[in-house]
Amino acid sequence: MNKLVQFARESYAELRKVVWPSRDDVISSVKVVIVSTIIIAAALGLVDVLLLFGIRAIF
Repeated sequence: MNKLVQFARESYAELRKVVWPSRDDVISSVKVVIVSTIIIAAALGLVDVLLLFGIRAIF
């Protein structure tokens, strides 16, 4: 039981050392992820359509 209590205390102490990002940092990071996801999805969709036309032209 002592190890469990020690683990909880050490975990709490480490979490107090963490520098959490500000709300603005999180929002800007989320925007980057969303835009990147949309761009990659569009690029993969374009490749998919081009491959589909290519395969249909061959067969």
